[in-house]
Amino acid sequence: MELTDVTSCAQKIIESIETVIVGKRESVELTVAGFLSGGHILIEDIPGVGKTMLAKTLAKSVGGTFKRVQFTPDLLPADVTGSSVFNQVEGNFIFREGPVFANVLLADEINRATPKSQAAMLEAMEEFQVTADGVTYELPKPFFVMATENPIEYEGTYSLPEAQLDRFILRVSLGYPGAKDEVEILTRQMMHHPVEDVTMVLEEGDALKMQMAVRRVFLEESLKDYMVQIVGNTRDHPDLELGASPRGSLALMRCSQAIAAIDGRDYVRPDDIKRVAVEALAHRLIVKSEQSIHGLRAEEVVQEILRSVPAPTG
Repeated sequence: MELTDVTSCAQKIIESIETVIVGKRESVELTVAGFLSGGHILIEDIPGVGKTMLAKTLAKSVGGTFKRVQFTPDLLPADVTGSSVFNQVEGNFIFREGPVFANVLLADEINRATPKSQAAMLEAMEEFQVTADGVTYELPKPFFVMATENPIEYEGTYSLPEAQLDRFILRVSLGYPGAKDEVEILTRQMMHHPVEDVTMVLEEGDALKMQMAVRRVFLEESLKDYMVQIVGNTRDHPDLELGASPRGSLALMRCSQAIAAIDGRDYVRPDDIKRVAVEALAHRLIVKSEQSIHGLRAEEVVQEILRSVPAPTG
């Protein structure tokens, strides 16, 4: 697939999502960029702003198999990955695939499951495979996880460990809609929910082709140095307990390539990197407790680093 085709298909996906998610163009584009990057998305926001609808609409737009898992405290790892069951006819055990065997998996309220069930996702998200009873099973391609969580209500939740947060290429928020947009939401949902009208806008196999094509977006050497310097500054920052790993650098690269492709370019600009830096890095950082008490957030640290690191010119 040519990059011009990627741009056209990406705009179709965005337009499809915007029939349901109103007035959140930036968040929608970042979500599509995360999908094109071949990574996974964490949508973190307050209840009722459209997190689940965003995930469902994207899944219906890109096609492929779609599964949803409602993460709850009693969810078992086998409920996600699958388990071996005894076949009485043949007298042997067969593996019954869990919902993780899908092209798009919606992990709804992932922070409500126990750490053991959350850990069941680690191998799938990083290595695109599942191991059960010593046997490894490949997941379908593309494989894309969209997880949602509520950052406000902490009762009955389990915070995602750093190792799992690091596996999400972006963390995206939606926020409250503006007054005009909220009126539009009411108008669209008077008779029925617009998600019912969403149809697949890609041909079969296009999603994987788009992900492969995005990797051909040109990235100049000075921009690689720029990314590494940004990530490196998180490791030495006096207000941070933990900086971003090399996976953070890879996330910056992949997402900036995807943003360039969405905008119709075959090369990355410094502005593409700045545009995705907060969403690609902030969730990987841990602010020191004494600074966190005074209200310092990881997003503010990333923005400060972006202001202090000079972008390449020319």
